[in-house]
Amino acid sequence: MTDPQVALMMLGIFIVLVFLGFPIAFTLMALGIGFGYYAYFDGDRMWRAFNRLGEDADTWTSWSTWVEGFFNNRIFDLFINQTYTVMSNEVLTAVPLFLFMGYIVERANIVDRLFGTLNVASKNVPGSMGVAALITCALFATATGIVGAVVTLMGLLALPQMLKARYEPSFASGIICAGGTLGILIPPSIMLIVYAAASGVSIVRLYAGALLPGFLLVGLYLVYVVGRTLIQPSVAPKPTSEEVPDVPRGELFMMLLTSFFPLAVLILAVLGSILFGLATPTEAASIGALGGMVLAVLYRAMTFQRLRESVYLTVRTTAMVCWLFVGSYTFSAVFSYLGGEQIISDFVTGLDITPLQFLLVAQLIIFLLGWPLEWSEIIIIFVPIFLPLLPHFGVDPLFFGILVALNLQTSFLTPPMAMSAYYLKGIAPPEVKLTQIFSGVMPFLVMVFISMAIVYIYPNIVFGLPDMIYGK
Repeated sequence: MTDPQVALMMLGIFIVLVFLGFPIAFTLMALGIGFGYYAYFDGDRMWRAFNRLGEDADTWTSWSTWVEGFFNNRIFDLFINQTYTVMSNEVLTAVPLFLFMGYIVERANIVDRLFGTLNVASKNVPGSMGVAALITCALFATATGIVGAVVTLMGLLALPQMLKARYEPSFASGIICAGGTLGILIPPSIMLIVYAAASGVSIVRLYAGALLPGFLLVGLYLVYVVGRTLIQPSVAPKPTSEEVPDVPRGELFMMLLTSFFPLAVLILAVLGSILFGLATPTEAASIGALGGMVLAVLYRAMTFQRLRESVYLTVRTTAMVCWLFVGSYTFSAVFSYLGGEQIISDFVTGLDITPLQFLLVAQLIIFLLGWPLEWSEIIIIFVPIFLPLLPHFGVDPLFFGILVALNLQTSFLTPPMAMSAYYLKGIAPPEVKLTQIFSGVMPFLVMVFISMAIVYIYPNIVFGLPDMIYGK
């Protein structure tokens, strides 16, 4: 077999092992080291010291020299260098700080107050509970970026109230599932940090570029919720005064002041300091982490147990991301050295397709990968395969990254592996069927595809804000 054929076999084995359920980070490392040992094998160099031993060398010296030669393969040097590169990456330093901010905010008992306030404030809007739940999801998901946490908490808090208010179960479920995924798109998004580290795109330009598409998607969700309620009022009946009481304006303002504004100010402080160059993403993330702790103290929700849980979950998730990067970098380096990347590049460029066709194929592949894989694995492992092809088709990596971020909303919503649906089903009342949740998220999937089409037709939605702030 030629080296490029070995590289394709390496990629095929990885895909098979992923579908068999092997841990992806360690699978990448094992395949990278295993095939790298073959790729960098040089017997003369590795056992040079062993071959120089005379016949009078004792058994221990012979064996130890042979073992030393066995590990004298450049793949181990590569693995160590890649590990050091990942662990010293300044962009990734912001990941644990944003995670810690999210886990602290999640435990600060802000969500119940926020939903209650928005529910009262939007009482006269069609589908008011759905609108309140969606806005709460968007704000909370933006602050945490942790899809499972947002869907679970909102499922425990908002879903019973919506069902009690006679909302159609599929409609209510779709709102919570779709709203809970927004945190991986709207800045400060951890997914965008990971994409920046994988692609080399400026994280501040990514944040600026993702802001308007994120608001666009939230707007489309709200339009669907309100429009569906106006057309079919039975899916979201108007709440009675017993379900949502009338509150004087002064009291409503105080409710907003103590629930909505603190979280909004925290998000705006973190995001604004990044966008306007007042702080690096890492510095802003540290401010956000401190702000999350202050909010938890002010809401009297800070305990040692919650702090310990937040630290533990932050360390666990950060370790997963870092080891995924180490495995991906090692795997990609060996794959490229064997000529696999060149084969894929030659194949795609030889198809003579247009940039639009390339984007459609790339987004379709990412959409399908979203069924069995998490967004982190897609960004770290598979998106770098497309990045070298972007200059050939004249596609800006910033624009491509925003399309990917929009597309990855579907990875949590598309059956049969819609993780948001499974998160919600795990805490939903027994009468809410999984099939109802699946049917409820389908219209929101359509909104995602519409938003991707709008962004492609009007690319200034992505480039307008970065160009205005930082120049072209």
